[in-house]
Order: sequence, then structure tokens, then C-alpha cells
Amino acid sequence: HTARHATPGEPPVTTRLSRPEWAVLATCAVLLLVALLAPGITQPADYHGFADQRGWGGIPHALNVLSNLPFAIGGVWGLWALQRAPRAALLPVERRMAALFFAGLVLTSFCSGWYHWLPNNAGLALDRLGMAVAFAGLLGLAAADRISARAGHAVGWGVLVLALLSVAVSAVTGNVLPWGLVQFGGVALVVVLVFVKPVPGAMGVSIGLTIALYALAKVFEHFDAQVYTLTGEVLSGHSLKHLVASLAAWPVLAAVWRASALVSARAQGRPGTL
Repeated sequence: HTARHATPGEPPVTTRLSRPEWAVLATCAVLLLVALLAPGITQPADYHGFADQRGWGGIPHALNVLSNLPFAIGGVWGLWALQRAPRAALLPVERRMAALFFAGLVLTSFCSGWYHWLPNNAGLALDRLGMAVAFAGLLGLAAADRISARAGHAVGWGVLVLALLSVAVSAVTGNVLPWGLVQFGGVALVVVLVFVKPVPGAMGVSIGLTIALYALAKVFEHFDAQVYTLTGEVLSGHSLKHLVASLAAWPVLAAVWRASALVSARAQGRPGTL
């Protein structure tokens, strides 16, 4: 037997682990072993040296601070959309993971803005806490959408715990390997799930678009100074990273809207081809 989604409002069906679930479990176990046994990686000494140092209106590093506002906009908008979505529109696990993701975006806006106001190690730990919450919600949602409700819960809450632990490790010891494994291991999982069809009853989030936005954001982050020079010192790569990464809210929002519209159309006796 394989695990399957429960219909909205029903508890998950307990069965033996499916092959995709075993694969996710094995991957997490390998990443955990690497984090525990591999040599640590030290954070670069110049990590806080961002290209754009300009202040504005009393705000230091103004664009790196203000470019976090779209995270809050996307997060609040998403939470509002979830609140309005009919109960039958989303699987319970998808509603929980989407709420975790949107709440994480709001938290990221505050935490990242705080960090960029005065970049230092303590602020960076706070920044990563917000990211950890959003990342856990997104990975849990992807697993629920493409594997099973049980996988969604396990991945979402498991990644949340491990991500928070990795932030603590990096803050205390300076070893950023566990945090890197959480990020890039999670990205690898989502890349694989892009090629898996949504399970019956799932809302079908465009995780391919989400991962493409993440990749583009990382490119801007890496070429922070080069982008700042190319734009005539108008925008830095890091500010653009924030703007692009905040767009990750859009595929999840769009999926919530589609699912809500479909349920509403059926309730009104229309076929609902959205």
C-alpha cells in the first residue's frame, strides 16, 4: 500500500511508506549525516560587506533594508487569501504549509530588514530565522503537492526544526555547513519534484517557477557588486535578490486563487475550468 492524501477535513490515511517517501527520508538522513560528520565551513570574513552602503532618510543601507518590504506584502496577501479560501479548496496539509510559508515571508521582511540596518553576525542569525520558517513552509507544501500529505507534514515540520538548529549552530560555532545543506538540499528536493505530477486533490503549485525565482535571486546575490556597477550604482545585486525572491509568493498565491475559484464555480453549478 502507498500513502495517499486524505480528502479535506479527514485525517491522513496511515499506510506503509511509499517509494517517494522513503527517498525523501533517505535523503534527509544523508544530509543529516553530512552535517554531523563533514568538516565545517567558516563564513567568509567579508560576508557583511555589501556593495550598496548608501543611506536615505535616516535609514542606513536604505535599499537593502527597504527592498525587504515586498516579502511582507506577499506574506500578508497570502495569509489573507488563505483566510478567504473555502475550506474545501485546499487539503488541510496544504493550508498549514502555505500558512507557514506566508508567515515566514512576513517574518523574513522584518528579520532581514533588521539585519541590513546594521549588518553583523547577530542580525544575520535573525535574518536566517525568518528564512527558515518560509523555507520550511515552501518545502512542506511542495512535498504535500507532489508526494503525500504525510510527506508534507514530515518535510515541513522536520525542515523547520533542522533549519532552526542549523541557524543556532552557525551563530554559536561559525560553521555554516548545516545551514547550507538545509538550503541547497531543499532546493535539490524541489528540483526533483518539478518533474512529478501533483497528487489528486492537490492545488498544483508551480514549483518550477518558484525554484527559477530562487535561482535568479541567488545569482543576483552572488554578483552583488558587479550588478551595482552595471546599473550605474542605482541598484545592487543584493537589493535585486530581495525583490526577486519575494516574487516566490506569487506561484503559491496563484494556486490558492485557482483552487478557491474552482470550488466556488462548482458550488454555483458551473464546470470551473480554471
